[in-house]
Amino acid sequence: MEENRVAVIALIVEDTEAAEALNTLLHQYRRAIIGRMGLPCPQRGISLISVAVDAPADQISALSGKLGRLPGVTAKTVYAPTGCGHPPRELGRA
Repeated sequence: MEENRVAVIALIVEDTEAAEALNTLLHQYRRAIIGRMGLPCPQRGISLISVAVDAPADQISALSGKLGRLPGVTAKTVYAPTGCGHPPRELGRA
């Protein structure tokens, strides 16, 4: 089994028509998503979205690629260094 990686996918959305397909993809990958933040930038006619993920690198790459192929969407991924931080803990345990 491939080790999970932590990454941030940065999205620039220039076409609001892409929102439904974008949200559908994010929903499909919801188990990998730690959180997301969207910032409208109406003066430039774009939206900026960051999506933090924790998943195997191939899943992160697949999601980023699918998002980047949407019309009017640009996607770039930044990975945390391998081995950074501590291994994941079970919820409710110190």
